[in-house]
Amino acid sequence: MIAPIEATGVGKRFGRTWALQDCSIRVPAGKIAGLVGPNGAGKTTFLHLAAGLLRPTAGQIRVFGRSPQSELLLLLDRVGFVAQDTPLYAGFSVGDTLQFGRRLNRRWDASAAEARLRHLQIPFDKRVGQLSGGQRSQVALALALGKHPELLLLDEPVARLDPLARREFMQRLTEAVADEGSTVLLSSHVVGDLERVCDYLIIIAAGQVQVAGDIDALLASHHLLVGPRLNRDARLNGVQLIKAQHTERQSSLWIRGTVPPLGPGWREEALPLEELVITYLSAPEAGTLPRPELEEAAS
Repeated sequence: MIAPIEATGVGKRFGRTWALQDCSIRVPAGKIAGLVGPNGAGKTTFLHLAAGLLRPTAGQIRVFGRSPQSELLLLLDRVGFVAQDTPLYAGFSVGDTLQFGRRLNRRWDASAAEARLRHLQIPFDKRVGQLSGGQRSQVALALALGKHPELLLLDEPVARLDPLARREFMQRLTEAVADEGSTVLLSSHVVGDLERVCDYLIIIAAGQVQVAGDIDALLASHHLLVGPRLNRDARLNGVQLIKAQHTERQSSLWIRGTVPPLGPGWREEALPLEELVITYLSAPEAGTLPRPELEEAAS
């Protein structure tokens, strides 16, 4: 099956600065994938490349086997994109916005979009510029989902929302994706939000992918080991070490792979998702996973 998004060796340079460099990602179909990284890591740049708004400087990216740059017209009906600032026409009413969506999208589902906003009690006669941040985000999501996209790209969609509005947005997103069977790539700084809705995780730092995979599999393959202090130059045979911390009496080791036999005084502690993310982000030199090989593009 051709992946909804597949990038190999993608780089994007702005002037002399590389926002992405040698970045390889494959997002499998039917997943809600979380894209995590610090500010400036390249998350927004990657989403814009996938949406066809930017052209890569190096490498190649494919959406459903096609180039979003040279074959964008063949992808418009299949991809929905909500940018970080939820760009909507402030002078349009909500009703005008839905009509705008209908005129631009051949597969527009007016009844579904209207029902979603009525359920949220968002008035159709109110101008978009008069809505709260949460309401604008919900209108933008309804606009994107109204076209029944096979792939939904969301760039920090809840960044400006309060905790209650964030939870409501994520709940509506999960319900909509379950109904549609879409694939979602969602960037966010709030790991708790991702943990509630995502089943796939991509961690990106310094413009490169550090790790990607199903969240359950990632949590099962990463471990935190705590025990008596080790010498800093101690060799750990057969262990893929991501990060190590040492105090006067104790050493903590974050590892990937099989847990080796533990000596006296050593124990394994739970490694929750947020801790896994922070571990990688605090160790940008940690090795990346093997890059995917591009599948054959659709004819």
